[in-house]
Amino acid sequence: MGRMDPIVSPGVASGHVHAVQGGNAFALTMTDDQALGSTCTSSLVKNDKSNYWTPSLYFVDPKNGSIESVDMFYMNVYYFFEATTDKIEAFQPGHRMVVGNPELRTPPTTGGQSILDLSDGTPQPVQFTCPRTNTAQPLYPTNSDGLHGVGIQDPGNAGAGVGFPDQNCDGYASPLRADIHFPSCYNPAEGLDAYKTNMQFPTNGNCPPGWIHTPHLFYEVYWNTPVFADRWTPGQGTQPFVLSNGDPTGYSLHADFISGWDVATLQQIIDNCDAGDSGMDKCPGLIGGLNDPSTSCNIQSAIVEDISGVLEKLPGNNPIGQWGVSPAPAASAGSSAATISTSKTSVAPVHTPETSASSVVSTSSAAKVQTIAGGVAKGVSPSPTPVSTPIAATAEPQTYPTPTSAANKPNPVTMVTSYVTTTTDVYTTVTLPHPGPSASAAAAVASGWSYYGCYSDASGSNRALSGIEFVNLGKVDNTNCTEACNAAGFSMAGTEYGGQCFCGNSLNGSSKEDESTCNMPCEGDATQTCGGGWRLSVYSKSYAKRSMRHFHNHQVRGSRH
Repeated sequence: MGRMDPIVSPGVASGHVHAVQGGNAFALTMTDDQALGSTCTSSLVKNDKSNYWTPSLYFVDPKNGSIESVDMFYMNVYYFFEATTDKIEAFQPGHRMVVGNPELRTPPTTGGQSILDLSDGTPQPVQFTCPRTNTAQPLYPTNSDGLHGVGIQDPGNAGAGVGFPDQNCDGYASPLRADIHFPSCYNPAEGLDAYKTNMQFPTNGNCPPGWIHTPHLFYEVYWNTPVFADRWTPGQGTQPFVLSNGDPTGYSLHADFISGWDVATLQQIIDNCDAGDSGMDKCPGLIGGLNDPSTSCNIQSAIVEDISGVLEKLPGNNPIGQWGVSPAPAASAGSSAATISTSKTSVAPVHTPETSASSVVSTSSAAKVQTIAGGVAKGVSPSPTPVSTPIAATAEPQTYPTPTSAANKPNPVTMVTSYVTTTTDVYTTVTLPHPGPSASAAAAVASGWSYYGCYSDASGSNRALSGIEFVNLGKVDNTNCTEACNAAGFSMAGTEYGGQCFCGNSLNGSSKEDESTCNMPCEGDATQTCGGGWRLSVYSKSYAKRSMRHFHNHQVRGSRH
């Protein structure tokens, strides 16, 4: 998490905070092959060291105007290989793409629907989806013009639209979601780094002659908005969330991508894998294999500042804008930016427990596979400042991709910015109490473990069990959760929301709760109980008294569906 964007704002602080996934060679400035030098990646597929990023989200308290960061719940990245007579070719290292318009504060002229083929009209590649437990009220007001506090309904999808909705998104494990599609036609005459002009959407599924048909990327970005549900009133024609660039409308939703794929690996997937509704981990003959889901890949932001928790203003001093009013143009990147100190050093991986998952939501009948960029550092205290100060903030220009002449290509990036991050191991002795387990509780868990009780959990960096967050198990039950935590060397395990598994060595800031609040059946075994809403069914190693390995940098959320 941080104000870094090597595509739009190379060498200087980006105008707003992004959540960045992928390889740990990510830096303020990147050469075409720099991502390939990553020593780890948060993607599930080892040979995908690409970087994927989007704006972060903040909550503006209606009562006092304070600004509070919203945790990314998880992110899925899909690679679609749709029907075409073109040959689909792998991304080349350094391929840069940006989709969406960061300056937009008005609804698109095409309305709320998603348009991804030029034969259907002007592309509309970004939307919001809002799963809800109660759909008695429409997601957007039926008379909304999209200019006065709330967005516009997709006429073909009651659960989606453009701009923020004014309803609470509280679907099971599916809060407010950003849906972002990238174009899949690449013009080699423009070049890999011409992110403003090198891509366009296909026409009737095909690309223009001489263009290269690449995979169709699709980001699903979930934010943990339900934790704010009791602090605002839905259905009133207004909503409290704002993107990190100061946009209260959501129309400026956008995303970036820089390829760090091993070309042979991605091409092998394109040519041979039809994973359907499964992930890339199910592709036959996957070159390089998969990452260990119990580890993570995390670096500090090069821009050292407060970006999480309760803030007085948005990072980068972005004022919160108005519906229907575009922001004033900012100074161009580099016009007054301070020089960034650079060095060509290796990037040391920061290993912390984390998970990735491979489950996929079925959105169409087209063949699809995905790679998941799974973990996001949330408010990690930075290491010693890796860059010189001051940093000049710059705003992103309008970047909606349309094909133009090669004369507008930006100059090639030549500066390499990187830095070393480190981590340390802390050894502690943990002594756990042990209530006598019932026969049923003992039978449901790994050997040597016992039920500990129903305990409270919290969001963000305050997870009660933070050794491994969101263990990748598929359908969770208490048996496979305790087995996974045991195998990873932890002494406590907890299940939550019927389908989430956490590991740790102690309960951080948690309190014992009434057993009736742990009331959700496990996805993997409905005869077992797997916690509840912000409630953990906690298990521990019986009479556990041992030295356990615990990591400092564990504020990483895994990816599951």
